[in-house]
Amino acid sequence: MSSLEKDSLTKTYREVGPYLGLGLQLAATMVVMIFIGDWIDKKYDTSPIWTLVFGILGIFTGMYQLIKTALHLQSRKSKDDKKL
Repeated sequence: MSSLEKDSLTKTYREVGPYLGLGLQLAATMVVMIFIGDWIDKKYDTSPIWTLVFGILGIFTGMYQLIKTALHLQSRKSKDDKKL
């Protein structure tokens, strides 16, 4: 692989890298919130109320974080593009 190809590949990874974790972040937030709701349901014998509440809260929280992070990364990319 030539140095030009390596530079191009490195640039691509640098641009795409921050976006790769967004899906994992969304899924992790939802799973953690569902486990918290399940734990509360088992502790107080209220199944499935808290699992549903925390599951929905996890979806909204995860989506909020996803959108917030994507907008931040996009604005950072725009600023970097203007510098060039």
